[in-house]
Amino acid sequence: MTGLHERLTQIDDARELSEFRAQQPAQMRAAGPGKIGELRLGFSLRDGRSVLHDLYRVAPLLVQQALYWDEAMPELPICSIISVGGGILQGDRYRLEINVEEGACAQVTSQGANRIHQMDANYASQHLEVNLGAGAYLEYVPDFTIPYRDSRYINETEIVIAEDATMLYSEMMMTGRKHHHSSERFGFDLLSMKVSARRPDGRRLFTDKVLIEKGNGTVDFTAVMRGFDAFANVVCLTPPENAARISARIDVNFPSSERRSISGVSMLPNKAGLMFRAVGVETYDVRAEVRRFWQAVREETRRRTLPEEFLWR
Repeated sequence: MTGLHERLTQIDDARELSEFRAQQPAQMRAAGPGKIGELRLGFSLRDGRSVLHDLYRVAPLLVQQALYWDEAMPELPICSIISVGGGILQGDRYRLEINVEEGACAQVTSQGANRIHQMDANYASQHLEVNLGAGAYLEYVPDFTIPYRDSRYINETEIVIAEDATMLYSEMMMTGRKHHHSSERFGFDLLSMKVSARRPDGRRLFTDKVLIEKGNGTVDFTAVMRGFDAFANVVCLTPPENAARISARIDVNFPSSERRSISGVSMLPNKAGLMFRAVGVETYDVRAEVRRFWQAVREETRRRTLPEEFLWR
């Protein structure tokens, strides 16, 4: 496992942070006491049931307990990440670690949207490390990330997954607070989202990175985000036979009188699984597309579906 301070140092070295790195917030120095949040979750099988057996938390990150409220998959422990700070501020550093042991399953979500507040110094970062054992299953499905005007945020996710395990990893993002003020749309300074995966023996599977910097006019091109304000990248890491069945069910979607979104699926390299991407006018347009893919993943890998009255419906 990579130590907290070693991981923070590695993120600090990212090229896109060069112009913000030396700036220190006047209120409290970056990564100082009270600015570092940690969360570790460990899931395992106990007496034939998946349980949250390991929980370590440092405010402002919090998880209270695992709940079993999914009627379509009652064996699934669900943990909701709570941020008691009301959002991410300049100088904040978060580290999350999720471990799902052999044969266990879990879902990790969030209490609400991840709000990246306006900044005038430094930046905020988060590092997520995920480890899945043989036959494990994990759904990591937090709510939207909403970057406010002038915010700077970098997130790096590292996944270590066994050959026969399955993980659904979702990133949903807004272009800003579109209903707050017109200057909020792509008004942030930096949004950097990187996810990479490898096998337990070190074999690298893929790396994907979304990088949006202020002043890059290409983000609003017709083939990118023109006309859309919400987008999602969803990774499904699963064995090739599962990926083939899921892909066969997901058609390319274009806007119509009933839909205001575009979505499609592609194969990841090294037979790692699938990448699903969607853009939409509003958050609920993108949520509907993510839910469609999520349901296919569940049904083809676990022989379970999503509840009829699921919160993203």
